[in-house]
Amino acid sequence: MRGASGTGGGPSSGGQGLRRADRLKKRYEFRQVQLTGRRIHTPHFLIVLQPNSLENTRLGITVTKKVGNAVQRNRIKRVVREVFRRNRHLFPPSHDIVFVAKRDADAVGYDALLKELRRAAVKLREGGAER
Repeated sequence: MRGASGTGGGPSSGGQGLRRADRLKKRYEFRQVQLTGRRIHTPHFLIVLQPNSLENTRLGITVTKKVGNAVQRNRIKRVVREVFRRNRHLFPPSHDIVFVAKRDADAVGYDALLKELRRAAVKLREGGAER
């Protein structure tokens, strides 16, 4: 059952859900970031960043069928969304960010992903390395 705020979170979500405005939704938005954005490699993800003209940072997640089964792919997306939601300070403001899962990403948990992002935080804050 969805919470009254429509975020899909239960009582523990505290109204901190990922708003629709905080997500990349359209294929052309993903493509634009992936084609022209800056790339950062972590052990389980390729993170692609691109500045946007909005006040908020938007998140997109790509997990291909090469990564696990549907249950595992959905779990990866949930973990990435939760890390993004709880740790927005690790991400630069006014950017579009796409996480592309690598083949072994199905093994990553919340703590492991958070550790990866903390290591990559300097590059994330700088906007990543040049392509």
